[in-house]
Amino acid sequence: MRPRLMRLVPVILFCSVAIASAVTDKHVVVMVWDGMRPDFVTEQNTPTLWKLAQTGVIFRNNHSVYPSATIVNGAAIVTGDYPNHHGILANHVYRPEIDSRKPIDVENIHVVRRGDELSSGKYLGAATIAELLHGRREKTAIASAKTVALLFDRHGDTRYGQNIFADQSVLSGTVESLGKAIGAIPPATPAAQRDGSITNLLVDVLWKDGVPAFSLLWLSEPDDTEHKTAPGSPASLAAIKSSDENLARVLAALDKRNAKSITDVFVVSDHGFSTIAREIELPKILKAAGFDAVTEFKGDAKPGQIMLAGNGGAVLFYVIGHGTAITRRLVEYLQQTDFAGVIFTREPMEGTFTLAQAKIENPSAADVVMAFRWTEDKNRFGLTGMIDADWQRAAGEGTHATLSRFDMHNTLVAAGPDFQNGLTSDLPSGNVDLAPTIVSILGIKPSSTMDGRILSEAMKGAANPKFETETLDASKNFLGGTWRQHLTMSRVGDTVYLDQGNGAFER
Repeated sequence: MRPRLMRLVPVILFCSVAIASAVTDKHVVVMVWDGMRPDFVTEQNTPTLWKLAQTGVIFRNNHSVYPSATIVNGAAIVTGDYPNHHGILANHVYRPEIDSRKPIDVENIHVVRRGDELSSGKYLGAATIAELLHGRREKTAIASAKTVALLFDRHGDTRYGQNIFADQSVLSGTVESLGKAIGAIPPATPAAQRDGSITNLLVDVLWKDGVPAFSLLWLSEPDDTEHKTAPGSPASLAAIKSSDENLARVLAALDKRNAKSITDVFVVSDHGFSTIAREIELPKILKAAGFDAVTEFKGDAKPGQIMLAGNGGAVLFYVIGHGTAITRRLVEYLQQTDFAGVIFTREPMEGTFTLAQAKIENPSAADVVMAFRWTEDKNRFGLTGMIDADWQRAAGEGTHATLSRFDMHNTLVAAGPDFQNGLTSDLPSGNVDLAPTIVSILGIKPSSTMDGRILSEAMKGAANPKFETETLDASKNFLGGTWRQHLTMSRVGDTVYLDQGNGAFER
């Protein structure tokens, strides 16, 4: 087994000599447009981002990690690791040691604190960019309109890390001190207003005394609006413009501080987006099929019961007691439905892929994970990409977390002194590659590896690495037909990117 970054955290945090290289005068800014599909990056929709892309690199084949959900990919962006290593396997999971009755929101501040208590500070199982920089006594600034960023600097020292995540922080005194500085923490709604306030907080307050080595700004748009109205709606296009205007504020602030020439800027989204064709009421469907399936236990959990954790375009199934017979019956039932897309199982089963093949296995993982089926049909706004989804949102609204190519492919643009000018790269890349690339730019040489790779093809003076693509197939025969599923993935060196996957029961 390879050495893990998290094992180095006690040394990194308190002994700067554990990281080779001296403090650099370079800066990196990462700006996340939550839920931004790459096909919306146009001169009309995003004039600021479009202009930035012309002076840098557009990654046309960038990938989310699976599940294509916010918290999973937020952890991947700041650690450079797949979910099986950083430990965040979905936005909503069942962790009975934290809550024995129902699934948890993995970024809830009380969950994060409890998770760290139970794991000696290793709720997130890998060191983050901010933690690595603090070990070298360099400063960071993290401002987020969403609580995903509660994971990014949980062990921070306020001498080095200034952070605000929506109106919360795991660091004692942060909210109070920033509240005094700006008068009030940005309100929860509307989303575009909150994003503007968070952007101003970064550039006017956190950057007041200079731009630190690493800054991260996480916006809630266009994700917030796309969930409510579907991608491609007039409201979602307006939300995209608001994110573009916030990018303009960030670039203007770098200019004002004479920092643009020594700052690399990444604009990335955590995932793509799709429109819900059908809302699948799985709790009711499974109960009607004879399964004891619930979304909350009324009493103590009993062997054979199934806890469902809905994640929009994916559902996690936890079989209490891990009974093989119940698990197999559940899988075989799902394989004969008209909504299952790709099914992953903890243990190998006929007609499935394993959790390990999707990089989502660990001791607390679900027994079964199902991505809903998707099509290339268009929504009412003419945008391609329709999916079935869980019971938490209605048909016609938007969501993600399937293995649709529209969910799994996301936006990435990089520009600055370390990147080529005017390059369009079709080489596979992913959210997991940002952290390795950033720590390389900033001169950090940790003595452990990350799952992602340095985006060398986009750097000045670098050559393109080779890549390969393969498709896995699995099937199972039934009396009434055959279940077939596939999973296409690309590989650059040791880094794997899931391109898309789907399945169907053929009668």
